[in-house]
Amino acid sequence: MKRQINVRWGWLKFMYWYTIIGAGGFGVAIVLLPETVRSFFGWPQQDPIVYGVTASVWTAFGILSIFGLRSPLKFLPVLLMQLCYKSVWFIGVIFPLLISGDFPTYAILHVIIMGSYVVGDLIAIPFSYLF
Repeated sequence: MKRQINVRWGWLKFMYWYTIIGAGGFGVAIVLLPETVRSFFGWPQQDPIVYGVTASVWTAFGILSIFGLRSPLKFLPVLLMQLCYKSVWFIGVIFPLLISGDFPTYAILHVIIMGSYVVGDLIAIPFSYLF
């Protein structure tokens, strides 16, 4: 017997749009105007290679999320990947910085934004369908 799968279509579409505008837009801004973005947020000088990889990944998430608007369930791995890497970032980078007392104040907004993606993805992803 088939089990009923609960898909929160509104949340799913919202997370694709949020990724297109937020991650995609931010990634493009960093690729095109890296120093402007860095100075606007008060970030320290960045390694251009690592900074560029981050921007490229965020841009790729934005581009792939455009396809997610048309086929939300087929592109769930985009949101799952986003959830995974941000969760790893919180556990492996942010929590150790908080525990050691070395958390930089310029990162507060960044952490809040990344946390909003984690919460949104946890709500939007239909894990019963995915697994």
